[in-house]
Amino acid sequence: QVQLVESGGGLVQAGGSLRLSCAASGRTFSSRAMGWFRQAPGKEREFVAGINYSGTTTTYANSVKGRFTISRDNAKNTGYLQMDSLKLEDTALYYCASGSMLPNTRTYDYWGQGTQVTVSS
Repeated sequence: QVQLVESGGGLVQAGGSLRLSCAASGRTFSSRAMGWFRQAPGKEREFVAGINYSGTTTTYANSVKGRFTISRDNAKNTGYLQMDSLKLEDTALYYCASGSMLPNTRTYDYWGQGTQVTVSS
């Protein structure tokens, strides 16, 4: 069993930065890949970034490549999403998930409740 709690969301101006955290409980976090997703109102949940269990391999959606950085600290059972050069279209509810690093939501078996990111002009 893995429980995930996101934090770090908020209101930021376009061009600004935020760092999201995903705190995990359970002993298996360090042995599992994880990912970040987001969902804007009226839209489907979309993949943002994924990272393997050791943090040596990452993957990103084209829309965030070069602006967002996914990382993890297994000693702290925490994953991160550093978001720079934020755009209005990055506004969404951001979720972390455990079990995979792939874009398909069905490959993940644990999800957090989400943290809201709002980018203003």
